[in-house]
Amino acid sequence: MAFVELIEVSRCRPNGGTFVTHGDRELAVFLLSEPERIAVVDNACPHASGNLSGGELAGHIVTCPWHHWKFDLDRGVCTHSPLATLRTYIAEVREGAVWADLDAPGAIGSGGACGACSSAVRAGDS
Repeated sequence: MAFVELIEVSRCRPNGGTFVTHGDRELAVFLLSEPERIAVVDNACPHASGNLSGGELAGHIVTCPWHHWKFDLDRGVCTHSPLATLRTYIAEVREGAVWADLDAPGAIGSGGACGACSSAVRAGDS
């Protein structure tokens, strides 16, 4: 595993997402509570590339601000359909900074959209 440093924890938004770039990757870093943990995912929603780091966070579920797709950050899966996934990364805190292994996905999500989610979105949101 090749962990890389992404951001100081003190610069992350508590109970929310923070946009981070590393090389050509755009990532969303989430500081989750109960239990306290870090989630790192690709920042682009698989539906229409919405900015997930700017989404509303409720527990471990982030809602894309563009079309209201919801994703379980612990599993990297859309709550409407398991066929829509986010690429998630193994992450940890070391000496006050968020580190992630960007070489290997951390959960089942590998990134991808599905038609099932678009039919589950509220009318008028897509």
